Amino acid sequence: MKLKKKIWLIIGSVIAIIVLVSFLLVKSSNTATTYNYGEVIKGNLDIVITSSGAIEAISTVDVGTQVSGKIAKLFVDFNSEVRKGQLLAVLDTVTLASQVRDAQASYARAKADYKQKFAIHEVNKKLFAKNFISELDYVKSQTDVESSYASLQSAETVVERSKTNLGYAYIYSPINGKIINRTVEQGQTVAASFSSPTLFSIAEDLSSMRILANVDESDIGQIKEGQKVKFTVQTYTDKIFDGVVTQIRLHSNTLSNVVNYTVAISAENKERLLLPGMTATVDFYINHRENVLLVPNTALRVEPSESMMAEIQKNVEEQMKNFPDSLRNMHPSGPPPPSFVNSMPDKNKMKRIFYLDATGKLKVSPVMIGLTDGKNTEVIASRELKEGMKIITGFQEEENSASSKKTNTLTSPQGGGMPPPPMM
Repeated sequence: MKLKKKIWLIIGSVIAIIVLVSFLLVKSSNTATTYNYGEVIKGNLDIVITSSGAIEAISTVDVGTQVSGKIAKLFVDFNSEVRKGQLLAVLDTVTLASQVRDAQASYARAKADYKQKFAIHEVNKKLFAKNFISELDYVKSQTDVESSYASLQSAETVVERSKTNLGYAYIYSPINGKIINRTVEQGQTVAASFSSPTLFSIAEDLSSMRILANVDESDIGQIKEGQKVKFTVQTYTDKIFDGVVTQIRLHSNTLSNVVNYTVAISAENKERLLLPGMTATVDFYINHRENVLLVPNTALRVEPSESMMAEIQKNVEEQMKNFPDSLRNMHPSGPPPPSFVNSMPDKNKMKRIFYLDATGKLKVSPVMIGLTDGKNTEVIASRELKEGMKIITGFQEEENSASSKKTNTLTSPQGGGMPPPPMM
């Protein structure tokens, strides 16, 4: 039974190679072929998704003013280190201080008026008890007191509001941090009629930065929180920075008819090399293979010429002549064993590699491939390929008679299909 299974495997391998070349078999022409070579290497393979985004501070606070006026004094500049509660700027307080004095004067008048109305009402209360005044006069004096008291409260509120506005003229830092932007100059007038104008932007901590990267909708499904990334910036082209995905935002944005999602990445900045506003080129590491056989992708895209296929056929026939007669003449009966059928790999994973053997003969090797980074492809299984082996990545043909030249164009991005051979 084991011998029968082995026979099936050998015959199946030979049949696969014959089927590969027989449909292109033609009479070999008198041509000279020059090959381009690549090398089978052993190494690591990383599958990455590349994106870009802007670097910013993780926490940034915009400091503005709630009152209008002229900037009387600035106490900080760009890159200044500030502490929470530190005075940053002062607006001109002349107008605001006069508003406080006016409010205080109005309050004093309202208070005097209330005292007067209250005293009159107290007298009228006694007179009304002795029927010396009418009920209408009594009610009127009572209403005057209540109205005067309301005016007094209103005047008191105006005083408090004017003092608050005067306090708004003094701009303090709400956090510890560094001034990364200043939008005003001393003597400049700011208007806070409809919105609070921004005077300073303060970054709370620049030892950690955040990157907001735009990721295409076709790739976003492969990005996960906690995923490690590496990125570079144009200023330090020879330095690679590390980061971690902290958030995948659900809100999408469309750029040039392409839907993108924002991915937030945190990165350490102990050396203070990363600055807000820099553009980062980010690589998201999706998959990794270590110490595997790798072949150039160009080797998988070689489309053999008719003369190459004829040469391969000739070499196969010579190889079969070396088989024992008992093996060449054996015709096993019955279907192939189930294990042979079940071992057949996915045809989309099967490719072919062309090479010259030790004697200089053109050969083809079926290979099962895995991941690719766009430049190299992982080889999962192959009987012939070994580390350091030279393989064909292209060729040029020249017919000796007419001196016409034909160059392989490396078409068929899928690398050319072939019947999947039995894997031993």
